[in-house]
Amino acid sequence: MTDRTQETPSLRLGPRPLALHLATAMAAWSSSLSALPSSRSGLQPWSAAVAREAEALKGELESVPAEELAAAVGRAAGDRFDRLVTAILRYRAAPPRRVPEPVPAVWTEGSARLLDYGQLARARARPVFVVPSLVNRAHVLDLLPERSFLRSLAGTGLRPLLLDWGAPGPEERTFGLDAYVARLERAFDAAADMVRQRPAVIGYCMGGVLATALASRRPDLPALALLATPWDFHAGLPEQARLTASSLGPLEPLLQALGELPVDALQTLFWMLDPLQSARKFLAFAKIDAGSPAAELFVALEDWVNDGVPLAAPVARECFRSWYGENEPARGRWEVGGTVVDPARIDCSTMLVVPHRDRIVPPASATALAAALPAAEVLRPAAGHIGMVAGSRAEREVAAPLAEWLLARPVP
Repeated sequence: MTDRTQETPSLRLGPRPLALHLATAMAAWSSSLSALPSSRSGLQPWSAAVAREAEALKGELESVPAEELAAAVGRAAGDRFDRLVTAILRYRAAPPRRVPEPVPAVWTEGSARLLDYGQLARARARPVFVVPSLVNRAHVLDLLPERSFLRSLAGTGLRPLLLDWGAPGPEERTFGLDAYVARLERAFDAAADMVRQRPAVIGYCMGGVLATALASRRPDLPALALLATPWDFHAGLPEQARLTASSLGPLEPLLQALGELPVDALQTLFWMLDPLQSARKFLAFAKIDAGSPAAELFVALEDWVNDGVPLAAPVARECFRSWYGENEPARGRWEVGGTVVDPARIDCSTMLVVPHRDRIVPPASATALAAALPAAEVLRPAAGHIGMVAGSRAEREVAAPLAEWLLARPVP
């Protein structure tokens, strides 16, 4: 396979929004100084996971003068921040991502394209229609020449047909979820006409929610696989879901001015899930050998994370209010085209992939959809939300069993 590189701006933008990530790290680490008095007195409320270690450390530090300890903590915080900035600069200077060979677009509508991986598949391969999220670039499923979820599927006897939504243009900025599901149906019909049979459907993340709507409207699907797909948006962390919904108000001026929710605003919402996650990622990246496959994968994934897709304003309002605020999918109140999306009416073979370590879609949220479907099988890989499709074990633990399951379904 020929190596190609993606054109990358001379200065990467990530991690986005940069000022927020840097300010969060600085505030968290410098606050150690203000916590010293309560730590030394035993008043610091440690979590159970670190209480024993904290107690032992308290005993060791009792004899250290307060001024000396404060200076040491200040140096440690400064050193950690320096390492973070150095790691970010190293990431920004990394070579551009090697991209897999392109595949042809066999259908287009507005900003959307249907990409056919048939040239990589075996003769008479079974077609599968793949639906990614609206808020991230689809190429996370085809990230590097040797790290591609779709090319792994193509090597098993499947023929992936990827719906690449693209970024909203003038037309898509007027779209609500009804319009996007309607476009999804037209893309599915185009795929079915091309391969002369109804393909099975794979939905990933938000794409899985839309694929569920498609399946509820198309009872003739041969099979449906849903990867890390949220359904009960209040499962596990209802307060966080409501907080996400309440953030729509301050963002409304942006929605009205731009017609879309910009990438940095979306990234701020992901930041709210775990404010120090980016700092931890980059400190870990600092320990990886430059030029290694692990470093290349980190850069490719970070480029993907920071090259997000804006969300059309009507979709943002619907998702924030009806999904995160009112939890309408799980309550049986989410409607598309005037009809409730009811998983209980989906009678095709269904598999849900629910990764154990998913921080974006809590496993309880995805498992609720499995419970709502008549007879869903569940695969629970030891992976995270992104690692399940781009990690080192994605091919073995997700793509291979998923392909085996799809190929075992009856031919429509």
